[in-house]
Amino acid sequence: MSTKYLTTEQAAELAGVRPKTLVMMRYEGRGPRYVKLSPGRSGRVRYPEAAVIAWLKAREQGGDGEAA
Repeated sequence: MSTKYLTTEQAAELAGVRPKTLVMMRYEGRGPRYVKLSPGRSGRVRYPEAAVIAWLKAREQGGDGEAA
């Protein structure tokens, strides 16, 4: 199985946040895991789709886990 990598915009859409929010979370050491494709502050970043989904699942709260 191959890993699908998302841009910041795609990952933000999947997570339900604005891209700027995801960037801020990355700088603060929060948010989903990411891969830096080139060095430096302006280096391109990609998010493994599975990492974004896992990050969301880790934040699930409340309810009994069953669909209504």
